[in-house]
Amino acid sequence: MNDNIQKAVIYCRVSSAKQTSKGDGLNSQQTRCREYAKLMKYEVVEVFSDDITGALATRPAMKSMLAYLRKRKTNPHIVIIDDISRLARSIEAHLQLRSDIDRASGILKSPSVDFGDDSDSVLVENLLASVSQHQRQKNAEQTVNRMRARSMNGYWVFRKPVGYRFEQVRGRGKVLVRDEPAASILQEALEGFASGRFDSQVEIKRFLDTHPDFPKNPSTGRVRHQLVKILLEQSLYAGMIEVPNWDIPLQKAQHEGIISFETYERIQQRLHNTVRTVARRNLSEDFPLRGFVNCGDCNKPLTACWSKGKTKLYPYYLCYTKKCSSYRKSVPKRKIEEDFGEMLQTLKPSRGLVNVASILFKHAWQNRWAQAKEQVKTMHKQIKTTESKINLLIDRIVDSENQSVIDAYEKKITKLEREKLLIAEKAELRSKPQRTYETMFELAINFLSNPYKLWVSKRLEDKRTALKLVFADPLTYHRYEGFRTPKISLPFKVLDTIKDGVKEMASPRGFEPLLPP
Repeated sequence: MNDNIQKAVIYCRVSSAKQTSKGDGLNSQQTRCREYAKLMKYEVVEVFSDDITGALATRPAMKSMLAYLRKRKTNPHIVIIDDISRLARSIEAHLQLRSDIDRASGILKSPSVDFGDDSDSVLVENLLASVSQHQRQKNAEQTVNRMRARSMNGYWVFRKPVGYRFEQVRGRGKVLVRDEPAASILQEALEGFASGRFDSQVEIKRFLDTHPDFPKNPSTGRVRHQLVKILLEQSLYAGMIEVPNWDIPLQKAQHEGIISFETYERIQQRLHNTVRTVARRNLSEDFPLRGFVNCGDCNKPLTACWSKGKTKLYPYYLCYTKKCSSYRKSVPKRKIEEDFGEMLQTLKPSRGLVNVASILFKHAWQNRWAQAKEQVKTMHKQIKTTESKINLLIDRIVDSENQSVIDAYEKKITKLEREKLLIAEKAELRSKPQRTYETMFELAINFLSNPYKLWVSKRLEDKRTALKLVFADPLTYHRYEGFRTPKISLPFKVLDTIKDGVKEMASPRGFEPLLPP
C-alpha cells in the first residue's frame, strides 16, 4: 500500500433507530474500527453513521461519505467498516456500494475481511456478501414464520393499537392489555356508534378530540379522520384476531376485548349500510339545539347564528326556509333554550314513581333472566348445528375440483365461522349477568330521574346525548307558542304510563248524587 495514504474514514450502520436507543451497536463498531485504524497507523478524520437499512438512496450517512470522498479524490482515503454485513446485506447492494466507493477513490478495509482486486479475494468477498444476504433472508423468514404461528394462537404480533399496551405475561410472552384512560374513551366511542348515539364518523372524531387523554396527531393536536375508520373496522377491539395476508381467519384472540363481538358486528352493519346520515359540520357549543328543533310553521330544521349589534354579538335561532311565514324571523337563544330546559324538567319523575318503576323493572329483570337461561341452551344447540354445516362444507371442498365452487364454499365457511363466534359470545354473556340488578337500575335511574343534569353539562356531546336519549323525534318550536308536545323515548314513555295509571281512593262525594238520610 502507498505510504502517502494515511487518512481514513469510518462507516458504521445499524438496521433501525431502535437499535441506537436500546443498544450500543454504533459505538461498538466505531470502537473496533478505531482500534483497527490505530493498529494500521491510519488517521481517522471523519465518522459516518446510519441507523437505517436499505440501498444507497435511503442512507444519508453513506451519501455524505461518498460526497466527502469525491471532494478529496486527489488524496484517496481508507474506508473502514466493522464487517462486510455493515456495508450491505444483499449481493446487489454490496456490488453497487463497492463500485461507488471505488469511483470516489475510497479504499475499503475491515478488521474482519481482506478486500483485494485479485480473483481469489473477489471470490471470497462475493461469497461473504452472499452469505450475509442468505442470513438476512433466513432471519426474515424465521421471524415471519414465528409471528404467523403466534398469530394463529391468538396473539397480536404487530404494532400495538390505540387503547392497548403490551404487557409481559409469564408463559405467554407479550399480551395486549387495556391502556387506560384511552381504552375507556374508545369503548364509549365505539359503543356510542353501535347504539346510534353517534350518527357518523365525524361525531366520533369530535368526541375523541374533546378528550385530552386520547392520543392525537402530534402535528395538529387532533384525531385524524382515517384513524376513526381504522378504529371502527379493527376486530381486535372485540377480542378477535384476523390476519388475511397470512390466511388467518377471524378467531378468538388471547386478549380481552374493549367491546363485545356483537357490538363490533353492529358497527360493521352501520358502516356498510347504504343509508348514510349527513354529518352536520356547523354543530357548536354555542347552539346545541341546532338541527334538532324544527320550525313550527314549515317543520324544517332551525338554523342559528350570531347577529351583530351596536356593541356586541347576539345569538339567535331562526328559520331560513323561503316561503315560510317565519322566514328569517329569529328567536333569542336564551328564550328557546330556557323553554327547552323547563320542558326537560317536567320529565323528572317523583320519588314514589321511581319506587314503583323499580318494582316493575325488577320483575321484568327476573323474567328476562329466566328467558336468558333458556336462550343459552338454544344457542349451544345452534353452535353444534353450525359446526356440522362447516364440517359438511369442508368435506365438499375436499371432493370438489372446481375452483369457483371451492371459493364459494370457503366464503360460506367464513360466514358460518363468524356466526358461530357471535352465538358463542352471546351464550357466554347471557350465562351470567355482567352487573347486578341494583347496579344496572341505579345507572339507568340516575339519568331517568333527572335528564336535565346532562343538558346543563358543559360538554356538547352530553347535551346532544340528552336530546337523543329523551326524545324519539326532533322537536317542533313555534316562535309565539313555544314547544309543541314532544314525542318522548320509550323509557320516559314507560314512566309516564306508570304515572297515568296510579290509582287513588274516591272522595266521599262520588259519581252518584248523595241520597237523603
